[in-house]
Amino acid sequence: MDQKKEYLPRVFDSILQKHLSSSGAVLVKGCKWCGKTMTSSRASNSILYMQDADNSASYLALADTQPSLLLKGDTPRLIDEWQMAPVLWDAVRFAVDQRQAVGQFILTGSSVPKDGVTAHTGTGRISQLLMRPMSLFESKESNGAISLKSLFEGGLDISATSSLTIQDLAFAICRGGWPASVTMAKEFALNTSVNYIEAIINEDISSVDGIDKNPQRVRFLLRSLARNTATMAANKTIIEDLQTNDLSISAPTLDVYLNALRRIYVIEDQPAWFPAMRSKSAIRTSSKRHFVDPSIATAVLGTNPTGILKDFNTFGFLFESLCTRDLRIYSEANSGSVFHYYDKNNLEADIIVALRDGRWAAIEVKLGNKQIEEAAKNLLKLKEKVNTNKMGEPSFLMVLTGGQLAYRRSDGVLIVPIGCLKD
Repeated sequence: MDQKKEYLPRVFDSILQKHLSSSGAVLVKGCKWCGKTMTSSRASNSILYMQDADNSASYLALADTQPSLLLKGDTPRLIDEWQMAPVLWDAVRFAVDQRQAVGQFILTGSSVPKDGVTAHTGTGRISQLLMRPMSLFESKESNGAISLKSLFEGGLDISATSSLTIQDLAFAICRGGWPASVTMAKEFALNTSVNYIEAIINEDISSVDGIDKNPQRVRFLLRSLARNTATMAANKTIIEDLQTNDLSISAPTLDVYLNALRRIYVIEDQPAWFPAMRSKSAIRTSSKRHFVDPSIATAVLGTNPTGILKDFNTFGFLFESLCTRDLRIYSEANSGSVFHYYDKNNLEADIIVALRDGRWAAIEVKLGNKQIEEAAKNLLKLKEKVNTNKMGEPSFLMVLTGGQLAYRRSDGVLIVPIGCLKD
């Protein structure tokens, strides 16, 4: 079967093309199995697979002696898993300098190499992009009736209907946005995330920095992070959680483990937003904890769609993590980033989308319809507290739900099902 016929278009496709048009080389980084190689190969005209079993040894030997030979080929030339031979980074940077042309190379990598293995940062020559697993719009589960771009441009008179049920959302959370699992039969699709965490525990987390890590400790750490998904749990909380399982871990050792998980793009915390306020208000600085995909949490907890449907509290946190993943993907397509807001008075916004041009929007995530009223009031309170003379008025306020109907309330707050949203 022709693999390209199975390709589902990604929001990332246009982002990659944009950067190829403005940079000599582009680094596409992200977790394993998120689709980096497939997406990058479609944008390339020649490919070097560093993990090709038949040729890997020869490629590594050549990288040690004359790395420039590995760069020969039609451009853009894809160098897949470049970090296997970190010298290729400096070779690409030098080639870009010499050629003085854009769109020469695409590098992909599922881990950050050890510190100090490259001589130069690549600033100005190599553009860096983070790719994530698929959003619901990319997996064709969101109908995309409401565009984030359109909302920021003032298209706020919305009306749409999502076909996703709560059961559908529970399955989507547990299956995840892994391209391989999205096209699988349902009875097999849940295995991808389970296989992924086993690879993390038994191999990836130790190989990324060369430091052996206790697999049992890694497993319990992942479980603790899963139980604290979408919260601001401090490292102290994680340490105490591990101690309840008779596993002692020091703060410095925890940092080593967490940094390793970041280097293989397994965790992606959500930073706090610091707007200018009308009056002094202490804003919490802690980041929210998230895996790059919510299915990692369900897999490590050993649960499934039926299991999370029986625990609506956990379901709510996992749903927020799903929405955060999707908003990160949609925001990046609009030159934006995702934050959260929480102050000393417990006023919060689960997601703040801030664009580079200064526009911003506040979003509360609520799985059920019963919480919409309170969420809308909180968003309006936040709007009143922000110094809009300095920050500008919010482009919109939104309650992102697991429901079916999208509409605009009389107070201007938008109610949008995640099953209607796209970039």
